[in-house]
Amino acid sequence: MLLRLLNLSLLVAFPVSWFAPLLKAGLLPFFSLSEISVISGLIALWEKDIFLALIVTLFALIAPYLKAVGLALIHFKAAPDKWLGPIGLLGKLAMADIFLIALYIVIAKGVGIGRLETGWGLYLFSACILASLACSVLTKPQSSSK
Repeated sequence: MLLRLLNLSLLVAFPVSWFAPLLKAGLLPFFSLSEISVISGLIALWEKDIFLALIVTLFALIAPYLKAVGLALIHFKAAPDKWLGPIGLLGKLAMADIFLIALYIVIAKGVGIGRLETGWGLYLFSACILASLACSVLTKPQSSSK
């Protein structure tokens, strides 16, 4: 029951994390920082590189949300247990986002130009991905389903 509730809460938490500030970035130390979210980053990316925007949209939005929906269907016996394998793959795709965001932060801080701070949305997004991973690992096949 707790696993079901955790997974269902992800259906709300993921969209919140997409609009939450991942980073705060600015060029000069005395001026205010611009907040960057998954959605604002995707909007900027769509203007520059459509192919890369499609890939990031798949990894950041579609894969984790489909995984949560798929797990909910399995938890409520509306989908077969054989979906657990493909759902696990969706979770692995979503983990790539956290790695890329962390890599961008390290690179930007290493360059030393401007100022970069992590936002609470990065922690929320990471927690959502990790909670989703836990849900899929803890979901066991149900013997009564076909």
